[in-house]
Amino acid sequence: MSAQTPDPFGKDDSRPPSARHERAVDRPSERGAGERATERGATAAGARRGAPDRPPRDSFRGVERGARPPERRPPSAPPRAPERPAAAAPAVPQLRTLEDFSLMDLATVWLILTGNSVIDWQRVDFRSPAEARAFLRAQAFDLDARADVERLEAIKSSAIEYLRRQFDFPIPRPIEQATVEELLVIASGKGHRQLAACVVLKAMHIIHHVEARELLYGLPMSDQDVFRLVEEKVYRVVGHMLSAGQPITEFVSGRKRRDSIYTKLLSKSETHASAIYDKLRFRIVTRSREDLLPVLLYLSQELFPFNYVVPHESINTLIHFRSAAEELPAFKVLAKRFSSVDELTLSSNTFSSQAYRILHFVVDMPVRVPKNALLAAPPAVRSLGPVIFALCEFQMVDRVTEESNEGGEASHASYKERQRIAVMQRLKLGS
Repeated sequence: MSAQTPDPFGKDDSRPPSARHERAVDRPSERGAGERATERGATAAGARRGAPDRPPRDSFRGVERGARPPERRPPSAPPRAPERPAAAAPAVPQLRTLEDFSLMDLATVWLILTGNSVIDWQRVDFRSPAEARAFLRAQAFDLDARADVERLEAIKSSAIEYLRRQFDFPIPRPIEQATVEELLVIASGKGHRQLAACVVLKAMHIIHHVEARELLYGLPMSDQDVFRLVEEKVYRVVGHMLSAGQPITEFVSGRKRRDSIYTKLLSKSETHASAIYDKLRFRIVTRSREDLLPVLLYLSQELFPFNYVVPHESINTLIHFRSAAEELPAFKVLAKRFSSVDELTLSSNTFSSQAYRILHFVVDMPVRVPKNALLAAPPAVRSLGPVIFALCEFQMVDRVTEESNEGGEASHASYKERQRIAVMQRLKLGS
């Protein structure tokens, strides 16, 4: 690779190799602190850095894996009927290599890396109804459940009525009669119907998000209840990845502590709690930098839909996307649609070091409402179920870069000290 062409995976950065070879998976923490369980069952403690507002890894408790200990029963207890064998774990799809990325795959990871909005897209590129169904499943809809299909149809009808009412937008009858799955396929085609399908889907995207927020406000659930739903979903997906031997060497989660929230708000010009996106955060370390994009794509298909990555909140200081993908035939099509497919997305956090390297993005995660909570909601909002959204932050980094980020100005300790000094100065003297 020539000196003029940036190495997309940063092999020329002379960073020390990682000395750690551990795989970790989190469990929920009842106190809200981050928690990590390694395969060795070791306990890890101490603060480590994150970004842009970095989650300290304090109060992690190791949880050993293995079979449950046998249950003790009094000698007189009658024998129990033999238990049914546990259901087999669901098959985990294989990671796609970058060379196997489709045009839709490239567009997906590009949107996440750059923090652009799907509303600005002109089309999607689903190659089959199966891919469209997989996308709807990522939205937390069950297409085999009648209530979910009816909910999708209600969102589509609301979108069409809105477009006609506000813009007198002509909706062809085939678009009006199509299922949402069919709309996604039509939006991947050509002609006026393709344009109309895209317009309807964009309106649906907004309407669903707004009504899901209204549903959340009407549910008898606390923030901690919602966080628990998100954590369970993330643990399930990442746990399956770890079981399948996918290249994740460490996985850490945490809930932001109140003192950290206070300090962050005092350090920001937007001193409103609604501006805090990382009250719930997850950190994934991959085996190598080449693994980052395949793991990111997998997460966008199995865990969160790319269209609900929060615009303008992404940071990418790791991968030159053009250099990584420009030899792929699909990239040439992507480059014609978007003007800036090679820019790193830098952090606006003044406390982060220029040497700090991370992939960071914020997701409004769709999760399903438990049936008992939905039934307890007022009838007026119950029809807006069964999906709500919860903001959470994801950080991704490879193992070598993780080690490099540990020391010097890029360390978490240095970051927190810069923030602490700035907040103290603001409290005393103002900005």
